[in-house]
Amino acid sequence: MLAGSAAVDREAVPVFAALGDEHRLSLVRRLCSGGPTSVTRLAEGAGITRQGVSKHLRVLEGAGLVRSIRRGRESIWELDPGRMLAAQRALDEISREWDAALGRLKAFVETP
Repeated sequence: MLAGSAAVDREAVPVFAALGDEHRLSLVRRLCSGGPTSVTRLAEGAGITRQGVSKHLRVLEGAGLVRSIRRGRESIWELDPGRMLAAQRALDEISREWDAALGRLKAFVETP
């Protein structure tokens, strides 16, 4: 494990846990492609109730992936990319470690 890995993991674990649910991952994708929107619009075609969407958005908010903005009487939800970057850093680190391990395996196999 590389120096700083524990800090990266601590930031990334809540993100991966939140995205581990297909409904939450779908909501993040919809916010990513469609931009900020209301719970009502997110519930359209989601296959779950508006209350279910709200529950999933609160989990995503707790993980730091989304935030809500009040516009009049309505809450508009949008992505908060900061935590996504933490998850990306964790995946990049895992990728580098995996590449290094494959390099060592290749060197071992090719050594006469």
